[in-house]
Amino acid sequence: MSRIGRLPVAIPAGVTVEVAEGNKVTVKGPKGTLVRDLAPEMEIKVEEGHVVVTRPNDLKRMKSLHGLTRTLISNMVVGVNEGYTKVLEVNGVGYKAAKAGKKLTLSLGYSHPVEMVDPEGLETVVEGNKITVKGIDKEKVGQYAAEIRDKRRPEPYKGKGIKYADEVIRRKVGKTGKK
Repeated sequence: MSRIGRLPVAIPAGVTVEVAEGNKVTVKGPKGTLVRDLAPEMEIKVEEGHVVVTRPNDLKRMKSLHGLTRTLISNMVVGVNEGYTKVLEVNGVGYKAAKAGKKLTLSLGYSHPVEMVDPEGLETVVEGNKITVKGIDKEKVGQYAAEIRDKRRPEPYKGKGIKYADEVIRRKVGKTGKK
């Protein structure tokens, strides 16, 4: 049995989970609603404040889908209840971020400012050199944070660029001059 797949997903107060035909799961909570089509082979049941996922057989594909399906449902439940955040840091002389409406403007040492518009359902907050991406869909929050980071990845010599707040940059020693 899949160790993750067999764990039931607890449904907190104020959150409702509905499973429609073809495993279309709808999760409603205080922060919003998420809808996702999951693998039709999996059996998803809502019983006594828990969601239980079972698999039909022990084929390799079913084993891998079992844990995945359970985790996706768990992420949806946590998202509509608490939401997700990713924090990025902008490091470097002259590197800065600014927010105007739904537009995020980044000055990253290029000849032009980089402008990004917040996708629907996501919100960015800029405080000093920190950018916080907030939303209810874990996948979208992570994807948008990765796109922001890709505009100028941290470099290993001075550590300039955009990095995740919990990321550790492996530093390198620069060149040494001749004596």
